[in-house]
Amino acid sequence: MAELLSLEEAVGRLVHDGDTVALEGFTHLIPVAAGQEIIRQGRRGLTLVRMTPDIVYDQLIGAGCASKLVFSWGGNPGVGSLHRFRDAVQHDWPVPLEIEEHSHAGMANRYVAGASGLPFAVLRGYTGTDLPAQTETIRPITCPFTGERLTAVPALNPDVTIVHAQRADRSGNVQMWGITGVQKEAVLAAKRSIVTVEEIVDELEPRPGAVVLPAWVVSAVAEVPGGAKPSYAAGYYERDNSAYQAWDEIGRDREEFTKWLNELKGVKA
Repeated sequence: MAELLSLEEAVGRLVHDGDTVALEGFTHLIPVAAGQEIIRQGRRGLTLVRMTPDIVYDQLIGAGCASKLVFSWGGNPGVGSLHRFRDAVQHDWPVPLEIEEHSHAGMANRYVAGASGLPFAVLRGYTGTDLPAQTETIRPITCPFTGERLTAVPALNPDVTIVHAQRADRSGNVQMWGITGVQKEAVLAAKRSIVTVEEIVDELEPRPGAVVLPAWVVSAVAEVPGGAKPSYAAGYYERDNSAYQAWDEIGRDREEFTKWLNELKGVKA
């Protein structure tokens, strides 16, 4: 059952060095505040998982939290490259970064398999790409009924999944709406989960198309208003495009990034 904790407590209890950690949210409800708290607490050796790693993963990689990235696309959306990600892959700065690349469909199917308690997923995908030659976790498989050649990918079962949502009630039931991506599947696939929310309310009001994560599948809920910024939270605030543009200059330069990192940690110059 979900506990209501502060973000600092939730990360301190549930995210450990060496964990496989998924922070999910597709353009929307990205758990940025939680990612930055992981940086503040100095976690190391993490395998980071995300369908679309963007600037929060650039920050985690640049801070030296990650030893591996499992992903399907990486970039600063609408702006360009992730420079801390690129620096880690090309120059091992601040630490070497192993990468495991998939397609969006492959990653989504991996989460679904993990949530379903299955060892792997099967899909019609990767045809015509060179990803199978680059990624060991993409394997051909033959349908035992039709003989069709398909692709198998292993289930994803993170140690911890972290997502952001609009609301939770005082029992720890979570409600989110808008573009929800694979948050539900990623939470259900994980051993532990943290959900940051814009607000905790007495009662969740029904909303068309809303997803509810029941308290019994969530480990901890933390009230973090603005916890998705600079991404957006439908019904609460819009995407801060200027922040994504500003990150390009910060992330591009090691010295500028180090200044940003020290400010985040509260380290005096």
